[in-house]
Amino acid sequence: MRPDSCRCGFRPPIAATNQKRQLGSAATIPRGIQMFDYFGVLISIILGLALTHLLRGLGRLIQLRHETKLYWVHILWTVNVVVFVLSTWWGMYWWKALEAWSFPWFFFIAGFAIAVFMWAYLLFPAEFSPGVDFNAYFFANRHWFFGIQTVVVLMDVLETVQKGVMHLRPMPTLYAYSIAGLLIVSIVGLFTDKRRVHATLCVAWLLIALGYLFLSSTARIAAHFA
Repeated sequence: MRPDSCRCGFRPPIAATNQKRQLGSAATIPRGIQMFDYFGVLISIILGLALTHLLRGLGRLIQLRHETKLYWVHILWTVNVVVFVLSTWWGMYWWKALEAWSFPWFFFIAGFAIAVFMWAYLLFPAEFSPGVDFNAYFFANRHWFFGIQTVVVLMDVLETVQKGVMHLRPMPTLYAYSIAGLLIVSIVGLFTDKRRVHATLCVAWLLIALGYLFLSSTARIAAHFA
């Protein structure tokens, strides 16, 4: 008989012991983080679908570049929305620190992600064949595109302000200026159909968005080393 064997006691299986340890470690994870991980799956799927639709549309444009009528304003708006989706996805991480979730607030976050998806979806049809005129397609959907874009910007304001109120993330100083610029672009695009104005709007949005991302990141780095 081996000296470390036990005649009368019960030695639990190794797998059961490891399972108890895993359950014990999971119990130490704050409930808010567990809920965020659960809810975050749905948010990630919705934003991922928006990104997939945009990238698939761009890839299809490259394939059919000789058979479709391209419109550079439409392409630049696609780039703008891609940048916004990625920025929104990144910003959602701050909600991980929220300890107590409520259904209305989760519903709002999910609604924000759905609005972003619908905004992105309007840039390309689900399927398109050679011969599509994306100049005509863009202006045919202009009211819906800029209308949803305005809603997205306003929801972004509420989402960002709420992070500051809940002390999840300090609101960047430049945010108020940049979001005001994006809101102006959205409202002007909603009410005008002039091609020259729209050519200016898509460039203005890109410059505002990239400028905000660069300057806010630079300010964070400077504050870290201060």
